[in-house]
Amino acid sequence: IHQEALKFIRDNKEQNFFMYAAYTLPHADLDQPNDSILQKYVGRFCETPTNGGGYKPTDKPRAQFAGMVTRLDTYVGELVAELKKQGLYDNTVFIFTSDNGPHTEGGADPNFFNTEKRLRGFKRSLYEGGVRVPFIAVWPNHIEANSINHSVAAGWDMLPTFRELLGKNESWTQETDGLSILPTLTNEGTQAQHDYLYFEFHEEGGRQMVRQGDWTLIRQKINSTNPILELYNINDDLHQDIELSAKYPDKVQELKNLMDNSRTQSPMFNFGK
Repeated sequence: IHQEALKFIRDNKEQNFFMYAAYTLPHADLDQPNDSILQKYVGRFCETPTNGGGYKPTDKPRAQFAGMVTRLDTYVGELVAELKKQGLYDNTVFIFTSDNGPHTEGGADPNFFNTEKRLRGFKRSLYEGGVRVPFIAVWPNHIEANSINHSVAAGWDMLPTFRELLGKNESWTQETDGLSILPTLTNEGTQAQHDYLYFEFHEEGGRQMVRQGDWTLIRQKINSTNPILELYNINDDLHQDIELSAKYPDKVQELKNLMDNSRTQSPMFNFGK
């Protein structure tokens, strides 16, 4: 993937291009070339061998994970260097993000590496630790360097953002739940806001989540005879330790209505009732 990404930049340097590089680092399997990147971590940690839990076993899971993170960091640096070498960096929007929170598959141990302890949950959960992801955007002379913005956005906002970057085409009719976040990135214009965000997950009994303002409602074990509703206030309780459904039943009902009206039933993605 990385070598093709570098080649793509070189091959398209004379024209506008969009590149999506889907690196699988860090991820299970915990496996990578036994090169200098991995070797710098071998022997640095107290290791407990793992059978991988369905993924490839390894006797050095912590060294493998640390090496994967460093390898990804190295690759990102090489992409930036290639853009600069080709004279493209100052006119390129460069975005780094992820599709979910930290994972535990394959023997990965995010607790050991102090992965965002402010947040509860990992990949596959719909707590904040499962759905909040890194999002770093660089665009020289357009996005203020080292600035932080706390606006709520999601992956489905990327398509309309790129569309606005390219200039709106009125013949474009693709429907999307996304909103362009270009005003947030550039601090220019008025940023439209989501009324709420909706998530669902179909494994482990099924889960749904609605986030509206500071409130999050999670429905667990949807495919059971007794689904569970959990209500949290993210502003007051970022780690989601205080479950508030009994205290605010009206808020539960309000968010449950949003949840129930946010999806179209599908035979491929079916929640039992």
